[in-house]
Amino acid sequence: MSTGRVIGIVGAGGYAREVAPIIKMKNEEKNLFFIIKDKSNELVNGLQVLSESEFFELSAEKYFNVAVADSNLRKKITDLFHANGCKPLSIIDKTAIIMDQVALGEGAIISPLVTLTSNIKIGRSFHANIYSYVAHDCTIGDYVTFAPRVCCNGNVIIEDHAYIGTGAIIKHGTPDKPIIIGMGAVIGMGAVVTKSVAPGVTVIGNPAKPLNIS
Repeated sequence: MSTGRVIGIVGAGGYAREVAPIIKMKNEEKNLFFIIKDKSNELVNGLQVLSESEFFELSAEKYFNVAVADSNLRKKITDLFHANGCKPLSIIDKTAIIMDQVALGEGAIISPLVTLTSNIKIGRSFHANIYSYVAHDCTIGDYVTFAPRVCCNGNVIIEDHAYIGTGAIIKHGTPDKPIIIGMGAVIGMGAVVTKSVAPGVTVIGNPAKPLNIS
C-alpha cells in the first residue's frame, strides 16, 4: 500500500483523536493512520483506519504510538508492534515545555501545555495529558499515565503502571525522603497526595487516603 515512513496511532477513541492533530501539524497527515485490532471504520476524523494486520503488511518503515489508557493493554500492544518490526514514536506537542536534563523514554505522549522541568527521568510509554507538569528531580517508571492537570512536584518517584487522575496533586518530597507512588497505584481525581502510596493501592481525597471498598 504505502512506501516510505508511516505512523500508526493505536486506538481511535478520545485520546487517540486528541493526539492525531499533533502529528498532522507536522505535515505528516498523509502518512498517518489510526490502528484498531479489527478494522470497522474507513475514516475517523479524516484519517484512514487500518487493522493491526493491515498496518504490519505495509511496505514502509513503520512507527507507532499506543494511545490507550489501560497501561497493561498498552504494554501488550507495544510488545506486539515491536515483534512485528514497528518502531516506537514519541509524540510531543509544540506547546509542551521540556527544560534541562530530561530523559524521556520511547513511545511517550506529551500533550499540549505540559511542562517537564529539570533533572527528570521518565520510562517508556508515558502519557502526560493536557496541562500536567513534572517538577525537578522526579523519576517516573514505564507505562505511567497522567490524566489532565496532574501536578507532580519535586523529588517524587512514580513506579511502573501507576495512574494519576485528573487534577491530582502530589506533594514534593526531599532528596533523602522522596514521595513514592508504588507500582500499579491509582491516585483518584483531585486527590492531594502528601505521603507515599503503596503498590496497587487506590487513594482518594484531600489528604489522600486509601479507598475503602468494604
